[in-house]
Amino acid sequence: MTDRKEIIKQYKQTVQPMGVYQIRNLVNGKIFVSSSLNLRGIKNRFEFKVASNFMVNPELQNDYEKYGHNNFTLEILDELDPKEDPAYDYKDDLKVLEEMWIEKLQPFAEKGYNILKKK
Repeated sequence: MTDRKEIIKQYKQTVQPMGVYQIRNLVNGKIFVSSSLNLRGIKNRFEFKVASNFMVNPELQNDYEKYGHNNFTLEILDELDPKEDPAYDYKDDLKVLEEMWIEKLQPFAEKGYNILKKK
């Protein structure tokens, strides 16, 4: 029993790959840029949301239904390197990295599904 507890403890302390990703529509080239603390799980999360009609972005949801899942791909754009401190909070670093990629790619209007935030 202690082996199982130790394995669970080690898993919880293992830093998952985190970073910025894009979902690309292969038909029209539009992209959605976002970030995640768990890049391994983001593909499953995306597929679950669109299959369950839980997508926050209605245009992406509509295109996914129109073109089907085979016409969308998930690509990792950038990853954060893990810190030595296991208690380090990566949220601010991830937000800055995401903003940099959004600034670079400008995934708005005809180029993408992101919504331009008013300043």
